[in-house]
Amino acid sequence: MTATTQTPHSPQRQGEEHEKARPDSAQYSERRLPTYHLLFTGVASAILGALVLFVLDAFSLFALVFVGFLIHLVVAYVYSRVREGRRWAMDRLMTLVITGAFVLAMFPLVSLLWEVARRGAKRFFSPGFLTSDQLGVYGGMVDGGIMHAIVGTLMVTLGATLISVPIGFFTSIFLVEYASQGPLKLLSRGITFLVDVMTGIPSIVAGLFGLALFTIISGDPGMRTGLMGSVALSVLMIPTVVRSSEEMLRLVPLDLREAAYALGTPKWLTIVNVVLRTAIAGLATSVTLAIARVIGETAPLLLTVGAVRTLNADLFDGRMQTLPTYINTMYKQGTAPCPNDTMKNPSTGLEHACSETVNFDNAWAAALTLIIIVMVLNIIARVISYYFSPKLSR
Repeated sequence: MTATTQTPHSPQRQGEEHEKARPDSAQYSERRLPTYHLLFTGVASAILGALVLFVLDAFSLFALVFVGFLIHLVVAYVYSRVREGRRWAMDRLMTLVITGAFVLAMFPLVSLLWEVARRGAKRFFSPGFLTSDQLGVYGGMVDGGIMHAIVGTLMVTLGATLISVPIGFFTSIFLVEYASQGPLKLLSRGITFLVDVMTGIPSIVAGLFGLALFTIISGDPGMRTGLMGSVALSVLMIPTVVRSSEEMLRLVPLDLREAAYALGTPKWLTIVNVVLRTAIAGLATSVTLAIARVIGETAPLLLTVGAVRTLNADLFDGRMQTLPTYINTMYKQGTAPCPNDTMKNPSTGLEHACSETVNFDNAWAAALTLIIIVMVLNIIARVISYYFSPKLSR
């Protein structure tokens, strides 16, 4: 029998050499340290940072977080470089940098929410604050509420939404579906340019536009109605709705449109039943972003809506109170006079406590209410996108 020989370059020998050259998977996984090692290096960095700040006599919580994070970057990289190697050490470093950027971005938001909740919670939960207006309230009287401001804000914002959302949706549909080629493409570039310019318009300019428009129409320079505020806010909402909706419609795959056309579906019906239905989640988010953009604007409403101490839910007649103007009015009044410990409301005949800081408390509580309204609108947008967006096949 003749023995079979294998040359050094045979496929079997090359496979054996490749298996020997490949590192053992168990040994390779052992070089990756558990995540809790970052906790150890973080604690060590915080202690070292505290010692440095105490020596420099500059200790504070913010300084400790900042200096400790910088020291942690160095300590974690060196520790990981020794224990894990260069590749994993760089991964640790980039993870810490990205995490630090996220925390830095969240810090102003969290601190703002905490400050507003801390200052406004007491007045917010006081009886009658959300269900009454400011009729008969004066001085430092701890009475009245913001019901008239809540209704005014919702009505004015609703009016602005009804004006801006159809205009924004139709404009974005035109830009995406009809102006992709030919002479209309040049027109779409002009529209896009004007929309981008409108995005940077100061809010007070929108208020002046609404005031001038209704002054010209009515001939009364002292006219103030909720509709004027809705028109002014719609000028600020339309660019946001157009740009965000345009991007959402462009994300719809072209294959869905072509499949509908292949079945003989008209273009307008394809847009309604396919394109808009597919992008409904993004469109709901676009509207929510636009509402959040304008619901806290003060300058346009001061010029167009004015302020009033009683409830007025008619957009077409008379001044209305809104939460932004209410906050501005309360904070501008400053410390309230309190000649006695109690004050009597002439409208109800009831005695109420007197507080010198009641105006500031009202302002912070109204700000908390405004934030809660924006959160509720975001939840509604999430619910709409969940129930109306197309479901994935299972």
